[in-house]
Amino acid sequence: MKILVTGACGQLGHDVIAQLKSKNHEPVGSDLSKERYEGEAAFYELDITKETDVQRVMRKVQPDALIHCAAWTAVDAAEEEDNQTQVYKINAEGTKYLAHECAHLDIPMMYISTDYVFDGEGDQPWEPDCTDYAPLNVYGKTKLEGEKAVAQSLRKYFIVRIAWVFGEHGENFVKTMLRVAKTHPQLSVVNDQIGTPTYTGDLARLLVDMIETDKYGYYHATNEGGYISWYEYALEIFRRAGVKDVSVKPVTTKEYGLSKAARPYNSRLDRSKLIQQGFTPLPTWQDALSRYLQNIRE
Repeated sequence: MKILVTGACGQLGHDVIAQLKSKNHEPVGSDLSKERYEGEAAFYELDITKETDVQRVMRKVQPDALIHCAAWTAVDAAEEEDNQTQVYKINAEGTKYLAHECAHLDIPMMYISTDYVFDGEGDQPWEPDCTDYAPLNVYGKTKLEGEKAVAQSLRKYFIVRIAWVFGEHGENFVKTMLRVAKTHPQLSVVNDQIGTPTYTGDLARLLVDMIETDKYGYYHATNEGGYISWYEYALEIFRRAGVKDVSVKPVTTKEYGLSKAARPYNSRLDRSKLIQQGFTPLPTWQDALSRYLQNIRE
């Protein structure tokens, strides 16, 4: 299959390209600029906020499917008034243009979404087909608009919600913890936001497995291994990385108080639909973290 991947310069897009190649598909990468592109596949510069640009690239590539990884993901920066129009253009309008073009070409589309479409209340895992949408911030609202655009435009679509993403080719919580621990002997990390990490290397394999099928619909995909707080996650990062000269203090979100964007307390995602549909679940996040730390060391 020839598969177009947006956001090919990002940490997930990079791993999706690599996984497509490993399974003998024909990936085609796209992003705003080729400057950060590290893949070996064909590449097109694409501004998804311009409908004519979307039409130009997709009609030239003529892909068999689209995996849409591109997004504005800087959650706090999205709250700044000067950025909000652009956030909406990327996450909502850009996704709509891609969905319309997938409909025109009659090809399936995979849209990578987020637990932020929910309000994060309660302590029960969110089910993939739940429609109790109540995003708390601009990022969540615009990603939900993207979901709606895909579902309204297409019959053949996957909407895959993920959370707490980490990978080799981008910034993430693991890298941040390891970096700040070098200069700060004491760290405060929130312990009342609960979820599960998602390793892009593992996620990419699942996404490619999914796009090879016609088992369309809404899915949740994170690593297995149980639900944890960011505080517990930080402790495990330092333990597995062998960092011993830092102490971590658990604090509430209110005590931490530095974020511009409201964060969900409950980021638990129910992944059982993956098994129901015959997909192999991701390995545990503990196993993924160990492999990831080894990879970034190398």
